[in-house]
Amino acid sequence: MKKTGLTFAAFALLFGGIASSSFAERAETVSASAPPPVYIETPSLAKAVEKGELPPVAQRLPENPRVLDPTKYGGTLGRHGGRMRWLMGKQKDLRMLVYYSYARLVGYNEKYGLKADILEKFTVEDGRIFTFTLRKGHKWSDGHPFTTEDFRYWWEDVANDKRVGRGMPAKMLVNGKPPTVEFIDEVTVRFTWEDANPEFLPSLAATRPLVIFMPAHFMKQFHPRYADKAELEKRVKAVKLRNAKRLHMRMARSARPENPERPMLDPWIQTTKPPSTLFTFRRNPFYHRVDPAGRQLPYVDEVRIAMGSTSLIPAKVGAGDSDLQARYLRFDDYTFLKAAEKRGTIKVKLWDKSRGAHMAIVPNLNAKDPVWRKLNRDKRFRQALSLAINRREINQAIFYGLAKESADTILPGSPLYRKDYAKAFARFDLDRANELLDAVGLGERDGDGIRLLPDGRRAEIILTSAGESSEQADVLSLIRDTWRKAGIALYTRSSQRELFRKRIYSGETIMSVWEGLDNAMASAATSPTELAPTKQSQLHWPQWGLYYETSGEQGAAPDLPEGRKLIAALERWQAAASPDARKAAWHAMLKIHAQNVFTIGIVNATKQPVAMSPKLRNVPDHGVYAYEPGGFFGIYHPDLFWLEGADKKSSVTSDRATNGEPSILTKATGN
Repeated sequence: MKKTGLTFAAFALLFGGIASSSFAERAETVSASAPPPVYIETPSLAKAVEKGELPPVAQRLPENPRVLDPTKYGGTLGRHGGRMRWLMGKQKDLRMLVYYSYARLVGYNEKYGLKADILEKFTVEDGRIFTFTLRKGHKWSDGHPFTTEDFRYWWEDVANDKRVGRGMPAKMLVNGKPPTVEFIDEVTVRFTWEDANPEFLPSLAATRPLVIFMPAHFMKQFHPRYADKAELEKRVKAVKLRNAKRLHMRMARSARPENPERPMLDPWIQTTKPPSTLFTFRRNPFYHRVDPAGRQLPYVDEVRIAMGSTSLIPAKVGAGDSDLQARYLRFDDYTFLKAAEKRGTIKVKLWDKSRGAHMAIVPNLNAKDPVWRKLNRDKRFRQALSLAINRREINQAIFYGLAKESADTILPGSPLYRKDYAKAFARFDLDRANELLDAVGLGERDGDGIRLLPDGRRAEIILTSAGESSEQADVLSLIRDTWRKAGIALYTRSSQRELFRKRIYSGETIMSVWEGLDNAMASAATSPTELAPTKQSQLHWPQWGLYYETSGEQGAAPDLPEGRKLIAALERWQAAASPDARKAAWHAMLKIHAQNVFTIGIVNATKQPVAMSPKLRNVPDHGVYAYEPGGFFGIYHPDLFWLEGADKKSSVTSDRATNGEPSILTKATGN
């Protein structure tokens, strides 16, 4: 379906919700506070400045840095210094630093409005013409200017060059067509599509954002267009990769900051060469944010991430080995953590989780077994299974009554929330469940009271999980008891995550258990892609999702009317010319989900323990812990977190990293 362009006013409404202010005007108010007239030199960088290894702070900052005022968020102006310790499980977890740092061209604020961040400002015309203005004087972490050349390099030399790129990202296509890109001057770049692209800005603000720029000065040494052929071949062989394309992809990677050499724009820069069990991130001397007092952010000099067994992380946190921790902590750790709080080693807060369901049972509509596939596709069967769950008992026994008993849907904090969606088939009603199971052809039972399938087999559901939570096992144990009363036998099987997914994708798994909606705090301006069969990773219809992802080359087209209706509603959202039309598309999809129970939610609005050092300041007492939107802690600006008393101790001043590699200070000037 062809998309139509949004009017300028409509686009303002979509992202701002205020009719009296245009989107562009609101975007330009991000740094309403004027830059401080005098900047305070960071103590840990003072020696490097004195030696001439770094320029003074005023020369390191952009002409118009972004000013963040912690007092507006209930915090206090901080002090420089100190080391913040985190605990992680594996090297892949280094991506959490990028998520938490949350430096983006545009990003969400704590009210989920879009604001310029790395950009100084942006304007939008007719929902299809995006003009970005960079901050003059902004530099990469190595001190090289950050300009539109970095956008040009990505556009011309990566996105449009198959020798090193993966091709044009889907988010850059509207009706299958890419934009026209203009590099107007060193700080101005414009993207123009024929039709509106409402997903462009949200994709740039994502926790794992759409990448549309790269450090050109660094990446050219790995590109066949710029690098000496013999030297490039030598580099490829040195890292034992197949070709220059693989090398370029590895060196370009920013989502997992494993390469200390790659320049970044984040508040802390990786300095440890992997593999290692201890990674050190030092402050970026050229970071673009400051506080109103003239202190360049981040406040904390260093982040140190220790790797180890995830099962030991709660105990280590309780012992005070982490200064800020939520990852690998679960609600069932809360009692233990509160005991540690009484000993004074940590402070514990409870944040809200933003999933549509803390845990959901997911029938596979693409299961290979024809009998189970037919049952799974009958909404009465899914409704019956949902009605046969005693959510109140689960909430009281497992979550101390703090969760909300609900279907897998939007949360009350979202403007799209409706009580009817949350309550749909979420009550405990064994009588109605039994009636529905009889109606779908499961009226006969064996001597144990287990229903019989049409082919004579017992109705035994093997529920597959990734086996990553003991809490999950406790919930399933309670569900097993009530399903048994409905004549359904439940068994569980756990497997390694990769195998877990493969078995679902291939149709070998009848039913699985996973989390609910990723973003249950959505607004009408948020893409409802997650509600339609659009990705193979959607465990309830992987083949339909694969069909959409590959434009029909793989997978299978939705062969249920509801699946086709969801795709049609998504297309209406994409083509909508007004906020009301987009809201209508959202509600059409949410209503389909509520009635069809594609995923069987148990509870939502569960709590996430956040443990921290008693000395750590500016961490909100109440927050939403969400991958999307906002990057977990990222939306609350961890560069504003600070350690009380750290400025009175010796800060991190060495110009050598812990593994003997030169620090970012030395690399910035080549000394």
